[in-house]
Amino acid sequence: MTTTAARPVTPDLRAGLGQVILATLASTVGFWAWMVIAPLQNIYATEMGLDQGQISIMLATPILVGALGRVVVGALTDRFGGRKMFTGVLLTAVPAVLLVALAGTIKSYPLLVAAGFILGVAGTIFAVGIPFSSPWFPATRRGLATGIFGMGMIGTAVSAFVTPRLVGAIGYLPTHLLIAGVMVAMAALVWFTMKESPAWSSSSQPLFPKVKGALKLAVTWEMAFLYAIVFGGFVAFSTYLPKYLTTIYPDQVDPVGAGTRTALFAAAAVIARPIGGVLADRFGPKVISLISLAGIVAAAYIVGQQPPEGVLTGVTFLLMAAAMGLGMGAVFAWIGPSTPPDKVGAVSGVVAAAGGLGGFFPPLVMGATYNEETNSYALGLWLLVLVGAGALVVAGMLRDARATR
Repeated sequence: MTTTAARPVTPDLRAGLGQVILATLASTVGFWAWMVIAPLQNIYATEMGLDQGQISIMLATPILVGALGRVVVGALTDRFGGRKMFTGVLLTAVPAVLLVALAGTIKSYPLLVAAGFILGVAGTIFAVGIPFSSPWFPATRRGLATGIFGMGMIGTAVSAFVTPRLVGAIGYLPTHLLIAGVMVAMAALVWFTMKESPAWSSSSQPLFPKVKGALKLAVTWEMAFLYAIVFGGFVAFSTYLPKYLTTIYPDQVDPVGAGTRTALFAAAAVIARPIGGVLADRFGPKVISLISLAGIVAAAYIVGQQPPEGVLTGVTFLLMAAAMGLGMGAVFAWIGPSTPPDKVGAVSGVVAAAGGLGGFFPPLVMGATYNEETNSYALGLWLLVLVGAGALVVAGMLRDARATR
């Protein structure tokens, strides 16, 4: 009688693409809610009489909370899975959208900031999708998986393009009620149709030791620094670009036009993100990260020269967005092969938090460094050039990571 060694069971991952697309749709709705204040900032500034500092705080508050919350949400996803966490994040953020509606209706700036604080919960949705999406694809294609999920950032473009037009078409309050309704519907779709990858297993490790363990890994800090530049820059410009354009080019760009340009900026980054993941799978994430950072530095330098509004300005912002998108895809493709499987969620949460924090400070810096006499944000843009150049040097010193084929 002969015995044969049992072959390891290979998980059936054929449903992976559909599940990751579902996660991407959930992320899109979450990002739309997270960025719902920014496209209407001119309305709030006019009706509430806000100055540059108040506008910056209003825009930055949801980003800060969304960033810090990702650390906890990423670790919780390792334990409870994407289905429960996507549903929970979407439903928890619904009251925040309704509070924003109330604040705008009664013209209360303190309530608007408080609502923005709670609204930050919607921004944590990104930390759910990375540990959910990665197990649905083999190691050699996880750059693609995280890149596809990362396209959920298109929610920022949806917010910039659709929200002002909805307000003009159906009114301020109905617009926010509609967004809240979409969030509830998306949460229901996730709850009834999403499922975890067969390759995923729940981690029973307590939350704080898991986060602490992630913080002990060098790759966590390395990727956090790089992601703070590429994703932080994207969030900052997606938030502040309408204000920047209407301030620097007041005669050429109106609020609706600024929203359209911001939507195109976000779309360029969204399209480039999965491309960055695929290229990182093929050529290594280090090379793609270096290309990304070099592009950001070059584009920021050109914008800092404050060229006349037109083709050059538009192309420069699109190239900057594309460079940021490539970098986002590359950084998360770097995490997978460099991180123990049971810590991917925690590391992703910390890195995603760093990216959000990277988007928190620039709007404050831009508001603080604005030169009213020359109508210029040049100093803030020069800081981006310097930080990007520093990141370029750091990335060049890191060891590359390639998935085992």
